[in-house]
Amino acid sequence: MINIKKLPNGLTVVMEYMPYLKSASFGVWVKAGSAYEDENNNGISHIIEHMMFKGTRNRTARQIADEMARLGGNINAFTSKECTSFYATTLSEHLPMAIRILGDMLNNSLIDEKALRKEKSVILEEIDMYEDSPEDLVHDILQQKTWQGHPLGYMISGTKKIVRHVRREQILRFMDTFYTAENMVISIAGNFNEEEIFGIVEEEFGGIRSRGNGNGYDCGKPSYRKVTVRRNKDIEQLHINIAFDCISYLSEERFTLSVLNSVLGGSVNSRLFQKIREDDGLAYSIYSYGSSYKDTGLLHIYAAVNPDQKDVVIGKIFDIVGDIKAKGITEQELEMTKEQIKTELILGSEGAKNRMNHNGKSMLFRGRPVPLSELIKGIENVTMNDVSEFADRYLDISGSSLSLVGNFGRKS
Repeated sequence: MINIKKLPNGLTVVMEYMPYLKSASFGVWVKAGSAYEDENNNGISHIIEHMMFKGTRNRTARQIADEMARLGGNINAFTSKECTSFYATTLSEHLPMAIRILGDMLNNSLIDEKALRKEKSVILEEIDMYEDSPEDLVHDILQQKTWQGHPLGYMISGTKKIVRHVRREQILRFMDTFYTAENMVISIAGNFNEEEIFGIVEEEFGGIRSRGNGNGYDCGKPSYRKVTVRRNKDIEQLHINIAFDCISYLSEERFTLSVLNSVLGGSVNSRLFQKIREDDGLAYSIYSYGSSYKDTGLLHIYAAVNPDQKDVVIGKIFDIVGDIKAKGITEQELEMTKEQIKTELILGSEGAKNRMNHNGKSMLFRGRPVPLSELIKGIENVTMNDVSEFADRYLDISGSSLSLVGNFGRKS
């Protein structure tokens, strides 16, 4: 059962009691990411995520790590385009201390100048690491160009030039704007005493400042631009990413997208995988996936191929896309895919961490937790006609974008 409460400062707390577990997961979700940055501070959300672990008024960075290790739990964080999350998973009896550690980090971090300089070096290495990952890079540079001029196109990690020049004062200003009670959600799932845990949450997070009306940040809806972008890299394979303008995660058509994506390239029995990898042996890795955000989204197709097979593979991809666009999918594909997605949803809902993540994101982006039954019903209600109409609207081959990373070979 899910219980939603608010602290006096307006911070929302969503709790799901799972009595059959012996563990619990706790997460703080902040509506702050690269999509809320500008050209002068791009990467600052990611820097803040790192700095929260670098010491507080009460604990050094080593003490934070040691205390969580003594609890036998895992504490971590991530930054995305539209949110930052700090979380911990541990045994139920250690949950109160995990909450206190995260509360200390979110309320009392020093953002020390010396630690900031050191951590920037780590982040610069991380940027190099992503540059060395062509599968990630081919995705990132496509989104960067497709939404150029809008913060949604910014790299989550930022650029080296900007990261080097971010100052402590900028960090404090950004946190003052976005790390406020109305802009945060706390999510807890697992086996725990609700009354006790809510009391601890109020002690640790009840002092976070409230802005009354939230931060009011709105940079407008991004406009999709058809682009072709390429990055030469001296590697064996050529990495391909094709993208179609698509829907927001708030769209009622998101269930139709899930079905279409699974049939197209989201599973091992998908058309892309079976035809291009299994039948033709032209790609070791090929799949499709959605990137959905508050105001827009993309449907991507990724493939890693021999550079000399680029044109053949892209041609076959568009043949498969064109076939779905012209003829839709079969009844067998529809029913099989529905069962696959429902199974994934049910299996993915069984752990404390998964439930904490789902509830936290739902509250932050939708204002309510979405029950599993609603998700399953949404998938069950998708029809063949829904998929055909969706494919006809969004699988626009002539308007698709293309990103290439690798060695282009002699036949460019």
